[in-house]
Amino acid sequence: MSRLAEVDLNLLVLFRHMYNERHTGRVAEMMGLTQPSVSHAIKRLRTMLGDELFEKASRGMRPTPYAEAIAGDVDEILSALEKTLSYRNSFNPWESQREFRVAMTDLGEIYLLPRLMNLLSKEAPGVRITTVRDTAVPLKTEMENGGVDLAIGLLPQLEAGFYQRRLFDQRYVCLMRKDHPLSNQPFDEAAFREAQHIKVMAQDSGHKRIFELFAKAGIADQGQLCVPHFMAIPYILSETDFIVTVTEKLALQTAQRFGLVIRPLPYDLPTIQINLFWHSHVHQDAANTWLRRCFMRLFTE
Repeated sequence: MSRLAEVDLNLLVLFRHMYNERHTGRVAEMMGLTQPSVSHAIKRLRTMLGDELFEKASRGMRPTPYAEAIAGDVDEILSALEKTLSYRNSFNPWESQREFRVAMTDLGEIYLLPRLMNLLSKEAPGVRITTVRDTAVPLKTEMENGGVDLAIGLLPQLEAGFYQRRLFDQRYVCLMRKDHPLSNQPFDEAAFREAQHIKVMAQDSGHKRIFELFAKAGIADQGQLCVPHFMAIPYILSETDFIVTVTEKLALQTAQRFGLVIRPLPYDLPTIQINLFWHSHVHQDAANTWLRRCFMRLFTE
């Protein structure tokens, strides 16, 4: 056998069956062939490998020493090929040790990760999740190259070559401490304008769009305190008279824990749609499909 291009994989499959069964009739039945077809294939196999391979014995066929020597390698090659060809369509979450990289904001981590990790601890205890920020990696390129598996948020840069699925809509509310002067007073436009605001400039999220919406509503720039992320917000609110405009999901997730109250905004602002994104090259990947279904199962509204 001088050239790999001359190898007929079907003949290697036949070799494996012949080595295991040692009977042309049984091999013919297993492969859906006639017995003469199997005999002809054995002749081709002998020519391809340059050895008799199987000799007649009192009961069926007996492998030659050369056939005995290569049987393990042939089986390993075919098993590896079968695993490769079936990889896309097979994924066992219970046994998997896979690490998934998911792009989301700290707001996403607060709302999404507790429920997701509780699910994984029950159904996929070996699966690991690593979150990344849109600002820390070139997200579009990373997803195209397979460096990031999924992304969640308002991400208009992910269009051509990406699939997306709506998870839920984000409605905006106002959050403040429970003893705040405005917590049980009329909360109209004037009160909103006069309050001390925290401005969250999260560059890796769609939250900055809230300031565009305020501008369209004729609301001047609000923000005596400006922070780059959401994580510190409930701590600051619980000890000051600042208020903040955030998504209702973050408000619901933090209000009780930090002694905060939720007030409806005195403005009618549109909701923002939060989507799940994945690149086309993993659309049919079984592992990626499984994780997408986990997110959809937990968070689709």
